[in-house]
Amino acid sequence: MPPVKPPLIIGAGVAGLSAALHLAERGIPPLVLESAPRAGGRLAGGEEVVVNGASFGLEHGVHGIWSPYRNLNAMLARNNLRPVYQPANEETWVYRRRGFTAMANIGQSIRRSPFPAPLHYLNLFGNPRFLWALDLRDWLSLFHVWAGLVFALGIDPIAENQPLRGMHLATLTRRWSPALQALFEGLARNALSVPPEEMPLSGFLSFLRFYTLRRRDAWNFSYLPEQGGASLIEPLTSRVQALGGQILTNETVQRIQPVPGGWQVWGGQKDWAAEQVILAVESQAAFRLLSQSSLVDSSFFFPRSTANAVLRFWFSAAPRRMAEAGMFSGEFTGHNFFWLDKIYNQFRAWARQTGGSVLEVHVYGPPAALQMPDAALLALVLQEVTGVWRELRGARLGQHLQRNPASHTLPAAGGTEKHLGVLTPWQGFFCAGDWVRHPSASFFLERAAETGIAAANEVLTLRGQPTWAFVPPLPAESLAAWAESLMRRGRIQTVPSLVE
Repeated sequence: MPPVKPPLIIGAGVAGLSAALHLAERGIPPLVLESAPRAGGRLAGGEEVVVNGASFGLEHGVHGIWSPYRNLNAMLARNNLRPVYQPANEETWVYRRRGFTAMANIGQSIRRSPFPAPLHYLNLFGNPRFLWALDLRDWLSLFHVWAGLVFALGIDPIAENQPLRGMHLATLTRRWSPALQALFEGLARNALSVPPEEMPLSGFLSFLRFYTLRRRDAWNFSYLPEQGGASLIEPLTSRVQALGGQILTNETVQRIQPVPGGWQVWGGQKDWAAEQVILAVESQAAFRLLSQSSLVDSSFFFPRSTANAVLRFWFSAAPRRMAEAGMFSGEFTGHNFFWLDKIYNQFRAWARQTGGSVLEVHVYGPPAALQMPDAALLALVLQEVTGVWRELRGARLGQHLQRNPASHTLPAAGGTEKHLGVLTPWQGFFCAGDWVRHPSASFFLERAAETGIAAANEVLTLRGQPTWAFVPPLPAESLAAWAESLMRRGRIQTVPSLVE
């Protein structure tokens, strides 16, 4: 009998490493191929930059670990890899329109609201600084805002396979007032990374349901004590290797092909054979590989991958009044922001020594902004920042602009016939990643972990090994669950085809 070939995993991001770890824990160590110099995908470490003689390690950008990431945390805890997270304290909403600028701390108002979901947003109206940002039009449009939130409760695009083709976030918010429209579009853009006119409504509704609408505590999130590579990826790769798994970096897969008894995988200078393959790369990379291998064509649905720019500024002073993070809305080029000296130990130590501060700003579009020359984009965002925190004028010590390639998944629901799931039309070939069709309502890191576990379970089943159980999501709060059930029953009675 020929030796049993190890399962082969293409991609060493969170999805690929989750699949690898769950296989290795069952005594089936896989071979993982990664095209980049280091594992981690969007959580891999980045370059280093020197500012005033101090060296700083960079990464794709700040990542949050949200409280609904239950399977990711269970995997880390079971293997004693879960770091001590730093809970987020507060988020500031900075809103500008026609020269008027307002700032309001809104994170705690949502997380600690005394009102049950989905009414917890009402607590914002007890915040004087939030009220200062509103005008008469905001009060007159409250009915339309509430109707939009109820609509989000009444339809689950992922579970119901509702792509809502041709509908975007701007369709839902077109009758909302400027300030409330800017608030919710800012929340969505900072998660989904595109302007509202490009944001699929199915993705926005799924995001809103998962992160805040059905439970108040779903808004809780934490920061890693160190950047993603050091806190999550390095421990994960070490654990996989300790259990016998092999991770090869700088190995680009160019083509795959089914052969009798399994799959043939071709790289640049090597090729591999495997009985089972798990494809765990980002959406557009998956499409390129599968189309080059003549397995899919343009009729298949692959969620769009988006690019962004990350700008960092070092200052010799610190702003007088700030939360550790927040978002810009309205007439700003920048979108969400993070004071790194309030989050990461490396930057915190530098700030204590110098009395300075470090700000990270993300820009997600529109295309005209991302196409600006580096110097122009840095100057524009710096002008906006020092317009909000005037005490930072003339205090810039250094700056850095990082352009991330199109690898961030824009969530959207595709039809079951053409949107690949964990199970695929090909025997022994499975997909994992935050773009993969899967009945779970999860997003990003949690979705990557869940689909990685699901793909590993399929391989375990083929090899006669016990599978892993999933940690179920927490149920909706009572009022939100009742409203959701009521809306669903009404839709069944009026438009049955919507819930088939």
